[in-house]
Amino acid sequence: MEKYIDVNPESGKKFYQDFHDKGKIVMLNLLKFRQKADYSNLVHLKPEKEISGEEAYKLYMKYTLPEIEKAGSRIIYYGKSKNFLIGPESEKWDAVLLVEHESVLKFMEFAQNKDYLKNAGHRTAGLEDSRLLPTTEIKTGT
Repeated sequence: MEKYIDVNPESGKKFYQDFHDKGKIVMLNLLKFRQKADYSNLVHLKPEKEISGEEAYKLYMKYTLPEIEKAGSRIIYYGKSKNFLIGPESEKWDAVLLVEHESVLKFMEFAQNKDYLKNAGHRTAGLEDSRLLPTTEIKTGT
């Protein structure tokens, strides 16, 4: 089964084309944590003692939250998950994160910010697999 941690150039280009003029976007993150965080290529970030993937992701969030706020974005929801009520039994996610960004440009500025990137390795170390789905709001009613 293929794993997904980082964006690829084709997806990034399509994301920009599809959403650049849509205003606010909400990013749906589905997260599966490693049993043990893997800092093998990130020795500069490696904690003194071994930690779980979830603990590594908590470090990521600790350092990322101020950068999210500086970008004018906000966390709408962060919670634990387990099994789908409707969906494949083979897919299990440990957590769900919803982050609202003012625009695609603001998101891209945030994602390329050097202060964010300094600690983004905690995310890589902590995650076994993930999904990132950009969404825009559908106005209901009149």
